[in-house]
Amino acid sequence: MDTSFFDHERLDVYRISIGFNAWAGTLLDGPLEKCSLDTRKHLDQASSSITLNIAEGNGRRGSRDRCKFLDISRGSALECAACLDVLVARRALAPEVVNEGKALLRRIAEMICKLIERILARR
Repeated sequence: MDTSFFDHERLDVYRISIGFNAWAGTLLDGPLEKCSLDTRKHLDQASSSITLNIAEGNGRRGSRDRCKFLDISRGSALECAACLDVLVARRALAPEVVNEGKALLRRIAEMICKLIERILARR
């Protein structure tokens, strides 16, 4: 039985981005809870931005608008990857801790690119 209420909930990339948000949440509420680096806050905001822009873009009628929001979502995924790199460089996280998150982000970015390509091909 499908419990999706909205079209974006059926997108694999949306579900994976929700998974990344859950993964990031375990970092933010765990090893990064007392971290005072601005990067922590930026990771929190950018991770949410991935998911929110996928949903908003999917709700747009025009292909140009859809692609714009998806492109923003991809950019947010890349920002999250950079945040993880900064947190490792600043020794707030160990390199092996971020591998799972970076793998999810790479998959998300690739899926968004393919989704944009499909939208543009339909024009």
